[in-house]
Amino acid sequence: MIRTSQGTLLRIFIGDSDRHDGQPLHKVIVQRAHAMGLAGATVLHGPLGFGRHSRLHAARLAELAGDLPVVIELVDTENAIQRFMQEVDVLVQEGLVTLEAVRIVRYGGPDKTA
Repeated sequence: MIRTSQGTLLRIFIGDSDRHDGQPLHKVIVQRAHAMGLAGATVLHGPLGFGRHSRLHAARLAELAGDLPVVIELVDTENAIQRFMQEVDVLVQEGLVTLEAVRIVRYGGPDKTA
């Protein structure tokens, strides 16, 4: 069964070395999203990127612990994402956030994004 609905995609761009209370920030964000019941979250680790300071961050065999780019994508209803933005405001000290309206297409299983 295929179901479609309208939603919001939240993308959070941070660095792999970003922390919150000693834990990786991307892990804390996903845990909080899960605890709030958001429909889905994915963490993407980038092999290359640069940000506000224009420093290139690249993955190299000899340097695996650098500040590589991380993108966290979360999707749910607009209201759920807006509620979660309160957490983002507290957790993200430096980074970039984008929000965009999306059409959600679900294949099978329960629909958490009503």
